[in-house]
Amino acid sequence: MVDASATRRRNRRSPKPLDRTRLNDLALHYVARFATSTGKLRKYLQRKLRERGWEGDGQPDIDALVERFADKGYVDDEAYARSKANGLLARGYGARRVEETLRAAGIDEEVRGDAAPEEAEARQAAVALAKRRRFGPFARPGSDETVEEAHKRREKQLAAIIRAGHGFDHARRIVEARTIEELEEWAWDAQD
Repeated sequence: MVDASATRRRNRRSPKPLDRTRLNDLALHYVARFATSTGKLRKYLQRKLRERGWEGDGQPDIDALVERFADKGYVDDEAYARSKANGLLARGYGARRVEETLRAAGIDEEVRGDAAPEEAEARQAAVALAKRRRFGPFARPGSDETVEEAHKRREKQLAAIIRAGHGFDHARRIVEARTIEELEEWAWDAQD
């Protein structure tokens, strides 16, 4: 017996190669659907050109299309960077992770610098991560935990905080804090 879905897959038509109109429609659909940066839009259009090919006159001018969308306000790198940075900080990620994410999205260095968190924001993000992941004073160690087990737990917490993009000083401060109040006071001290 032949599988009907297998037959349909073999008969599927490949998508038409792109021309200027189709490329513009793809770009418009993408920016309408996703909050994006100029770098991400450029990569998306390049990928679609590789997948589908080009049948228009000459070579496609992706950079001009992306620039036109930026001029019209369909794509705003500064707003994207602020939004992405705020979202990452709220989830507890650090400055290094914010920088890496924005660089991967194709955001310029100047815009990345403007979106970088201040010391107070970085500390608050570290505390948010500690609270969410139950690190430092938020942890609930077992009553029968040995000194060696506690040391291993602290090392794992340190590593996780650093992987989240925080500096070693922030990670150590969180892991070594004795009380939640001490940690929150440390986070708010940077506001002054």
